[in-house]
Amino acid sequence: MKMKMKYGIAENRLQVALQLLQVFLVGLTIGMMRIVVPGLASAEFGLAGQQFLLLTSFVVVFGVVKAIMNLVAGRLSDIYGRRRILIAGWLIAVPIPLMILLSPSWNWIIAATFLLGINQGLCWSMTINSKLDLARSEQKGLVNGINEFAGYAAVAVAGVATAYLVEAFGARQGLFIFGLVVIIFGLASAIFWIKETLPWAKSGEINGKFTTNKTLFQLFIYASWRDKILFSLNQAGLVEKFTDAMVWIFLPVFLLAKGLSLIQISIIISAYALVWGGLQLVTGPLSDSIGRKGLIVGGMCLCGLGLLGFPYTNNVFLWALEASIMGVGMAMLYPTLGAAVADFAPATERGTLLGIYRFWRDFGYAVAALILGSVAQWSAELTAPFLLAAALMIASGLIVLIIFPQQK
Repeated sequence: MKMKMKYGIAENRLQVALQLLQVFLVGLTIGMMRIVVPGLASAEFGLAGQQFLLLTSFVVVFGVVKAIMNLVAGRLSDIYGRRRILIAGWLIAVPIPLMILLSPSWNWIIAATFLLGINQGLCWSMTINSKLDLARSEQKGLVNGINEFAGYAAVAVAGVATAYLVEAFGARQGLFIFGLVVIIFGLASAIFWIKETLPWAKSGEINGKFTTNKTLFQLFIYASWRDKILFSLNQAGLVEKFTDAMVWIFLPVFLLAKGLSLIQISIIISAYALVWGGLQLVTGPLSDSIGRKGLIVGGMCLCGLGLLGFPYTNNVFLWALEASIMGVGMAMLYPTLGAAVADFAPATERGTLLGIYRFWRDFGYAVAALILGSVAQWSAELTAPFLLAAALMIASGLIVLIIFPQQK
């Protein structure tokens, strides 16, 4: 007799909690790279102050690899299951701490970031796919919110924790200790505690306009261009990475040039991630009740306004405030974009369609790093990248405003 699947967060509270632990650990893994590595690029690896394109290279690699993994992982998880892909992602991450510890050149950091991109594309995607499998249809925004809260709260925690570890043990040793503990625990907990949720997806009610016989290529073309609603969401996902790329690549360098310590910088940047993470507990379910459009458009514009302020202020409090404003904007748009894509995805192809969205979203890292790095290299300073990223965020929000329908 076939087992009846129970849907809902409360009905599957243990597995939802364990999946939240997984995304927290995934967030810690990327968080350890976001402040220390750009901040110490010159001291540890000999990057001069205006080698902006070389500095962006590790984020370009991360964005391309993670984007491809998102696309592949979504499809593979629909075929082979979420748990296997999650475990594979953790296995790929195991060499990263040792590579950081032993790295003789910047190329090793790029190689470690290559593995980090695979890890993030496989593991983060699986945590949200699994929770969406278990949740009811009216809980999609809430599920995205709590997932991204756990992940980006971890990014904030890791930023501060690694800054203190680097102060105590040095850059290589601090990152090695932190990374090894997190990755081994993530792998072990995935193997022993996580259940496969694909049966929930396969037994769920199939809604939407897609059929199960479409190829990955057909779905990619349809979601990326032919369906204008999905196009508007995918372009917004790509452009919002201009904000995150600025925070990851250029903000540590900008603040170091202003004379701030690594710990001061970690607090400012962690304010961005912490506000982003925490508020998603509100904005995720809020999008279920008031609709997605206003939160997406408003969030894109807030991020743009926060970016505009940075080059024209010279105060730690104001920088922290601007980072927090950007965090509010990201909290409004980030879980809402994923939930909006899920609104148009049938259960049996949700992993693939969300994978296509995540492909474009994380490909935005590479696009942003190349464009912003080129602009910084050309202008020989960092004001122009801030202005360009702000303008693109606001313009992308206007595209959503024009194309995306008002749902509620």
